[in-house]
Amino acid sequence: MSIPPAAETSGPSPLEGPLASFLADFHALANLAAEHSTPETSGEPLLPALTAHLGVDPRTPATLTEEISPLRTADADVALEHVIAAHGGGEQLGIGGGDQRWHNSLSEIVQYAGQHGMFPIGPVEFRTVPVGPETERSVVAFGLHLFAFDGSPVAVLQRGSNPQFGAAAKLEVLTPDREVAAAFLTQIRAAMNSHSVLRRQVVTFTSSEYGPSAGGVTFHARPAVRSGDIVLPEGTLRRIERHVLGIGAHAEALARAGQHLKRGVLLYGPPGTGKTLTVRYLVGAANDATVILLSGQSLALVSLAAETARTLAPAIVVLEDCDLVAGARNPHTSSPLLFEVLDALDGLSADSDVTFLLTTNRVDVLEPALAQRPGRVDLAVEIPLPDAPARRALLDLYAGDLAFSAQAREEVADAASGATASFVKELVRRAVLLAAEAGTPEQVGDEQLRSAVAEMMSDGEAITRATLGASAPDGVPDVFDEGESGDGTGAGWFAYAPLAGGVYRPGLQGPHASASFSADLHFEADAEDGAEGVVDPDPRRRPDGGPVGGPDAGSDGGGAPA
Repeated sequence: MSIPPAAETSGPSPLEGPLASFLADFHALANLAAEHSTPETSGEPLLPALTAHLGVDPRTPATLTEEISPLRTADADVALEHVIAAHGGGEQLGIGGGDQRWHNSLSEIVQYAGQHGMFPIGPVEFRTVPVGPETERSVVAFGLHLFAFDGSPVAVLQRGSNPQFGAAAKLEVLTPDREVAAAFLTQIRAAMNSHSVLRRQVVTFTSSEYGPSAGGVTFHARPAVRSGDIVLPEGTLRRIERHVLGIGAHAEALARAGQHLKRGVLLYGPPGTGKTLTVRYLVGAANDATVILLSGQSLALVSLAAETARTLAPAIVVLEDCDLVAGARNPHTSSPLLFEVLDALDGLSADSDVTFLLTTNRVDVLEPALAQRPGRVDLAVEIPLPDAPARRALLDLYAGDLAFSAQAREEVADAASGATASFVKELVRRAVLLAAEAGTPEQVGDEQLRSAVAEMMSDGEAITRATLGASAPDGVPDVFDEGESGDGTGAGWFAYAPLAGGVYRPGLQGPHASASFSADLHFEADAEDGAEGVVDPDPRRRPDGGPVGGPDAGSDGGGAPA
């Protein structure tokens, strides 16, 4: 809308003069109030301290920023301590400003510092983080380090992660010479690796509640499992040890011969046979290795685990129940995590002393590509259901000093056909419980053991057997064996439990029972005892072509439970 000519030539409005004067006076009053209030409400200003240290106006140099993984904030704190001490030490300053600090970079902080008392010098903020199963460290969560690096003045703002504000952990380096900043960060990275609190530890990574990234790290005591606590077919544990531990022990000889060090080992078999306990034994035996345990939701962090393992080698990355993320691709479904697993296995250099140790109850659904390249999965070993001698050995292991006779132990081992190691462990506890309920807790004997096995093998204990991975005894129908399709694959969450007479079969039987990993390995029901070779691809047919449903077939050996 155009202004009328009369308005263009007319004089000022009667209110224009007084309004302009009022606004000018109000602005002067606000500045005067801020000037007089700053010494009383704010601390020492930041800019003069930075100017005195750097020798230049801190608002002119560029800052160089290094983002730190939330898993390695303690490593960054330790590295800063070592590098700064190696260059003569320095001092720390805190920065005030409340939550507003988290929304501003160091460059923005120095630009705004001093305006209306913003970002004064304050106390350094610390945060306690774990650095071991029973140890903690106070790390700088928000603080400024002032020191000299190779004679050049440097200021580094160290801030921890603050995901609720979308703030990642960072080191922000401010110095007049940008090359000095780059050289300093190079030394920090090296010190983070050489002095890492994760090295030679057993850890799990946790997901952030604010997104899909890692949120933190949990430290675990290294397991103390003896080889005598594990009951497996003759020679099986030795084969696993040689691949997981032996390659690292002879790394130099292998490297000189041009052989790769990275390796993948798959432990497969029915639930409750001892896969996890075998892993715990290996973790305990690998004293010098950094171990990263992934299971459940943390399997999504496999890429980060592989990167960390490569940095802190020798290392072991454990993927429990890997079928959850590494199932075979088909035209209808494909897990994005499968590609992360494959990338993680392929991304390691051949000379990386890193073991990927995978476990699964469902070897039949695994992606064949896991085995199609050396260094992915190059050893697959079955952890089978225990046979009668193995069940007797498990009874001896778990019974300890309990007064069970040799005859009763033999009878119970024979009666518990199809039982897993977890089942045997629960059997011993059930016997002790029966004695306690009878008011004779100190008199646990053959009677209680026989009663316990009769109770647990009865029809009423079908659910218990399924959850412990044991199959139904001869003549006792298990209502959870058949799925809706009638193909014998199980129903609902019982689908992973072995069928009556079902066994996992390796490619070879005997003292060296193991199998090369391939898509043909799968769960078979009612296999003939002692049969050799890979089974018929149709799991609903017996090797002789007949339908599933014959006599119970056993399998050599067995393992102690998870």
